[in-house]
Amino acid sequence: MSDVSKNIRKQIGLEPGYYTIPKCRANLLKYTPKREDLPSRSMADSFTTAILPLSSSSYRERYVNHLRRVRMGRLMEELDLFAVWICHRHTSVPTLPKGIPLPYIFVTVLVESVEFSNSNKISASEDISLCGHVSWTGMTSMEITIYLQQNFRTILKAIFVVVARNATNTAAAPINPLAPANEKEKACYKESVKRSEARQHKHSKSALYIRPTKEDEKLMFEIFKRTQGTNANDMYNLELPANCRWMSESNQTTLLRAFPDNRNLHNHIFGGFVMRTAVEISSITACLYAGGRPLIECISDVAFYSPVKVNSFIKLTAYVVYTYKKYIQLLTIVEVLQENSSSHLTTNALFLIYKAERNVQEVLPITYEESLCYINGRKKFRAFQKLRQDRLRNLKQFQKTEKSA
Repeated sequence: MSDVSKNIRKQIGLEPGYYTIPKCRANLLKYTPKREDLPSRSMADSFTTAILPLSSSSYRERYVNHLRRVRMGRLMEELDLFAVWICHRHTSVPTLPKGIPLPYIFVTVLVESVEFSNSNKISASEDISLCGHVSWTGMTSMEITIYLQQNFRTILKAIFVVVARNATNTAAAPINPLAPANEKEKACYKESVKRSEARQHKHSKSALYIRPTKEDEKLMFEIFKRTQGTNANDMYNLELPANCRWMSESNQTTLLRAFPDNRNLHNHIFGGFVMRTAVEISSITACLYAGGRPLIECISDVAFYSPVKVNSFIKLTAYVVYTYKKYIQLLTIVEVLQENSSSHLTTNALFLIYKAERNVQEVLPITYEESLCYINGRKKFRAFQKLRQDRLRNLKQFQKTEKSA
C-alpha cells in the first residue's frame, strides 16, 4: 500500500511537499480525452492487489489498538486510497503523449457499503491482502468492488463510487467504458447494474426526504404512546420506559483541526481520513452505549457532499438512532465549521451497525426530527438483516447443490 500512494503521485505528476497554493495543472486540460477516443476496458484490466504487511512489527503499530485489534478506521482509509488506484489502472488514454501526467482527478462520492465478515477474527499480526477492480462504469463515474482477505479468508467487501474530473477539478471528465470479457465478468457486471439502478432511487426513498408512510406514522404514534407515562393529559411530561434510553442522550461529539498531513493529492482533506475519524467516533459511541466493546458489522451509504479544506475545523457527531437486541445502528454526521463565522456545512454522513456482546437498551426518539432518524435507521438495519438472510440462504442452497453433485 505504501507503493500505491507513490504510483498515484507519479501518474498525475504531483511534486512532493505541501504548498499553500498547489501547482497549476491547467496545462493538462488540453489532454482531456473525448469519450469516443477511449477504448473499452475489462474488469481484468483494472484488477490489482496490494498488501498491508501487519506481520511486520514496525508497520503494525499504525493499525492496531490497545487490545491488539485492527483499527477499522485505518482500513477505511486504505480502502479509499486503493479505490483511487484501481481507477488509475482502469483509465487508458491512447492519445496522451508519453511523459505527460494523467489529466484526471478521481473523487470518491459514495461508499455504498462495507460489509465485515467475522470482524472479531481479524488478526492484527498477519498480513492483509486487498484486491479489487472496476465493476461498473457510467459516462464519468465508476463503481469499484474491493475485497480484503487474510489467510485466504474474505474479511471485508466494499463498494465505492468514484467520479472522474478533469485536471483542475472544474468539470467532469469521460472515462473508459467497461466491457465484460467473459461469463464471470458478465455475471459480476449484471449485479453492478442492479446496484447502479438502486442507487438512483435510494436517496429519494430516505425517510429524511419524503413524507412518512402510514406505517411510519403508526410507528411514530406507538412510540409516543409508550413515552406518555401515567399522565396522558400532559404531552410534555414524557416518561422513559424501562430498559430504554433517549436518543437525545445517546450521542457523542468531537472537534478536530485538519492539518496538511491529512490532505489528499489535490490539497483537500483526504476522504479516507474523514471516514477513519468518523468510524472512530462511532466506535466510541457504540462502546459507551453498550458498556463494552461492540464489533463493527457494516458501514453503508457514506455520502460525500462537499470537499473539506485543509484549514477547516471538523465536527463529528455520532447518534444512536436504532437498536435491536445486540445491534446498534448509528448515524454519524461530519460538519465543517468556518473560523470567522458560526456557519456549519455538512460534508459527510455515514450509517454504521455494531454488534454488542449482549442485548442493549432500546433507544427512543422524542422530537419529530429524531423520529425521522429512528425510522430511517430502522429501515437501514432491516435492509442489512435482509441482505444477511439472503446470502445465508444462497450459501445453504449452494452447499446443498454441491453435496448432491
